[in-house]
Amino acid sequence: QVQLVESGGGLVQPGGSLTLSCAASGMIFRIDVMGWYRQAPGKPRELVATINSDGNTDYGDSVKGRFTISRDNAKNTVYLQMNSLKPEDTAVYYCNANIREWLGSPWRKPWGQGTQVTVAS
Repeated sequence: QVQLVESGGGLVQPGGSLTLSCAASGMIFRIDVMGWYRQAPGKPRELVATINSDGNTDYGDSVKGRFTISRDNAKNTVYLQMNSLKPEDTAVYYCNANIREWLGSPWRKPWGQGTQVTVAS
């Protein structure tokens, strides 16, 4: 069974930086879009950034110019470099990916367990 495991969250001061990682494991034939989403208390889950297998990226308006998404296809891993962090970036960050386990299998979209990012002085 395919799993996504995030790491790299923590507590950081405003203006600081963090890098999140998300590794996919299990039976994997192909991974298409990989992405990061976040959910703050009392708010709906929102898009942070996505990247497809060709390296094309998309960002939520609130993080443009501050966050950078990248991926290592050989390692089935997606990264999120977060700079100039603000208190409003505080949330649980989730990884998501479109994964096909073998040729012809349906695409699956598993979620990671989430990693907490807290921006506070």
